Amino acid sequence: MAIKKLGKQTIKFLNPPSIISTASIVGPKEGEGPLKDYFDKIIQDDLNGMNTWEQSESKLQTDTIQEALNKINLKEDDIEYIFGGDLLNQIIATGFAARNTNIPFFGLYGACSVMSESLSLGAMAIDGGFADKVICIASSHFSTAERQFRFPLELGNQRPLTSQWTVTGAGVSVLSSNGNGPYITHVTTGRIVDKGIIDANNMGAAMAPAATDTITAHFKESGFSPSDYDYIVTGDLATIGSDILIDMCKKEGLNISDNHTDCGILIFDNEKQDTHSGGSGCACSGVVFNGYMYDLLKQKKINRILLVATGAMHSPTSANQGESIPCIAHAVTISNSLDKEE
Repeated sequence: MAIKKLGKQTIKFLNPPSIISTASIVGPKEGEGPLKDYFDKIIQDDLNGMNTWEQSESKLQTDTIQEALNKINLKEDDIEYIFGGDLLNQIIATGFAARNTNIPFFGLYGACSVMSESLSLGAMAIDGGFADKVICIASSHFSTAERQFRFPLELGNQRPLTSQWTVTGAGVSVLSSNGNGPYITHVTTGRIVDKGIIDANNMGAAMAPAATDTITAHFKESGFSPSDYDYIVTGDLATIGSDILIDMCKKEGLNISDNHTDCGILIFDNEKQDTHSGGSGCACSGVVFNGYMYDLLKQKKINRILLVATGAMHSPTSANQGESIPCIAHAVTISNSLDKEE
């Protein structure tokens, strides 16, 4: 019997896992943005001392895992599973990083929703009694993503104003069955939502309906209201998608305008850094949560957030065949307090 289910999509954990450590490493452009002081490390060039951008992204993951473990004096042998992924075909950045460890590995593909997806599944594993300590990780890299999904960088193509800048970086959370918080208390798993958008340079508009669907389900099933959260944080909607999300939520009877923010808006100064609509990529929510948001929670400046990472589940093949863009969003409640949940 699924005793932890609240409705069709939401889970309430009986033994909420604690996030005992995080780490975030970013690229040079991200290191020039408004959140630069919240990242553990800023690499000096996109190649990160490697021969290819793909190797660079994998090294970001390897280094970020080690950084998170070092903070709490844990070793790889203390970790039972890695849950993680990236944007690349066959999630090679994560797979190659995992081969440098001796940790059992669940490779995930949820496009830019991977951070919330990994936190969801990692928390389920711990609450279900299958593990005591797991790693959740997500990464992306501007140059690897551009090469795979759009055009070779050498072409210097004009980017439309609706486009977003893929974040270079990696974010890691270490979850444990024991700890003093912040805790993962609820998960609302997303459904695929496709409104027929085919423009791969307008990810915010494509993903906003999926975010709306998941957020609406979360509040319907969890018993929370928007005012119970300090922040409702979406992953990669940026400026255009965030405006659409707020309007769509209003039509569902939800006013999230007072406490909504988006990782793609927070990470860059769009005007000074010429990122157009804002940031995107698995690392967008990965580094903003594991850097900035986690710090706010640990410093007790905020008490509860809803992290809703969003993903566009298209591929170069489907885009070239004229397919529309299926999208998804996963929501995770992260709280310092267990009072309301108990």
